[in-house]
Amino acid sequence: MSLTMTIVMLISGWMAVAAAMLWGVLRITRRHHHHPAQSAPATKTDKPAGHPATAH
Repeated sequence: MSLTMTIVMLISGWMAVAAAMLWGVLRITRRHHHHPAQSAPATKTDKPAGHPATAH
């Protein structure tokens, strides 16, 4: 295999891994994104939220 083909395959492999990681991150952020219209109505504004920030 020539040096040029090795470099091209190496770069295309990096691009494939980067695209897969980007797709995974975008999928996770879209799945965990909370839309304001879907949340419960904020009628009780006098009490703070009763759960810790790490609870999902």
